[in-house]
Amino acid sequence: MKSLLPLPIVALLSMATIASAQSAKESDYYTITTFETPIGEVIEACGFQLMPDGSMAVCSRRGDIFRIADPLAETVGPDQFSFYARGLHEPLSLAWREGWLYATQRCEVTRMRDENGDGAADVFETVADGWGVSTDYHEYAFGSKFDKDGNMAVTLCLTGSFNSDVPFRGWAMKITPDGQTLPMTSGVRSPAGIAADAQGRWYYTDNQGPWNGTCALKPLRQGKFVGHPGGFKWYADAESTMGPKPVEPESGSRLHIEADRIAELDMPTVLFPYNKMGKSASGIACDTTDGKFGPFQNQLFVADQSASTIMRVFLEEVDGHMQGVCFPFRSGFASGNVGVEMTPNGSLFVGGTNRGWGSVGTRPFAIERLDWTGKTPFEILAIRLQPDGFELEFTEPVDPDSVTDPATYQLQTYTYEYRSQYGSPEVDHTQPTIRSATVSEDGLKVRLVVDGLQRGHVHEFLCDKIKNAAGQTLLHPQAYYTASYLAK
Repeated sequence: MKSLLPLPIVALLSMATIASAQSAKESDYYTITTFETPIGEVIEACGFQLMPDGSMAVCSRRGDIFRIADPLAETVGPDQFSFYARGLHEPLSLAWREGWLYATQRCEVTRMRDENGDGAADVFETVADGWGVSTDYHEYAFGSKFDKDGNMAVTLCLTGSFNSDVPFRGWAMKITPDGQTLPMTSGVRSPAGIAADAQGRWYYTDNQGPWNGTCALKPLRQGKFVGHPGGFKWYADAESTMGPKPVEPESGSRLHIEADRIAELDMPTVLFPYNKMGKSASGIACDTTDGKFGPFQNQLFVADQSASTIMRVFLEEVDGHMQGVCFPFRSGFASGNVGVEMTPNGSLFVGGTNRGWGSVGTRPFAIERLDWTGKTPFEILAIRLQPDGFELEFTEPVDPDSVTDPATYQLQTYTYEYRSQYGSPEVDHTQPTIRSATVSEDGLKVRLVVDGLQRGHVHEFLCDKIKNAAGQTLLHPQAYYTASYLAK
């Protein structure tokens, strides 16, 4: 049909449409609400728990637990905060079960409740304390929520970066409903978050350092070893649940090579490339809100303390193991993100601190809430490994002309040294060849045939030329797939 508008106006409208499509911002889709905390209170928020009455409990590494009334309000101010407990030893995680609020402290898991109804806890009980604690700054302890059987997992940071000077530092422990502390996984270095996926599988974040070339999301499975041998000395006290001590890893090797040699060694689920995806991976939350947080049902959202960001993770099972891809998601938080909590209404609570480490966010501490605006961002929804390449799925149909040329995609791979030194540069770079790109009939998927897939490598994608039907480019064109295993 011939346009009734003069050509100059049509051209201006087209240019305006393109400009609008290209100027999309993260804040168009997910807004950050920063809470105003009480004057004089330093709330370095590291853990959250939504309470039965709708308030939000938040623990500070300073030793306090507060409750926030009406935490979903449009604005949250100081008068909505009340203290629930004080004087704990660096509580970093909270959970709720059968009328009790549980806090994982540096030295124990404690449960508490308010019996006299004045709003503050007045009964405190030790649930589990089957590990050691010294005066070392690094001996953090993070606890999970409860699983369907009433168990909790606790990750215990090493004494410093290299050693385990007191029992079970550098381990994950299972806390049973009757309070037993059972060794579950060895090889932990510096954990900063722990959570389950939608199927109930536990993961934790570990940070770059000795035997960790970069930060990673790692599985927590019974009897397994996840990389740092500093706590091997405690196998003598753990054989009933762990079996014998694994073979020592070889420094300077590669993780996938050592995993083939050491039966107990679990490969990372997702590697977070250093600097590109932050430098201090921390809290984890799973979106089980059935679309209330956007189109990312069952995906994980992982905080980064140094970059003050939230990352997004899609997981799949390959060769009997969970692995997947990470994407940038939301930046611009006020402090260094540590604790995260997804609520059933689709709000992600984010808390943090920059004390001791610094962060892109300049505030010394913050409590914030991330909410979906209802608009769907044009994103890569998922990347799935295939025997001969990858399948990319999008949140909106793509423009076929923008995706079928293999030259549209930039793809490289690299890995990290598995070594006793602190961290690792990217090593073993390769340049796979994309042979073809085929779009599905509905425009939501693109199938890439690739020569040169590399086991144990991050496969880094840059897809900045892909557009949707409106001419909009991807909000985040970067993606990092960790191929710990290859599809058969």
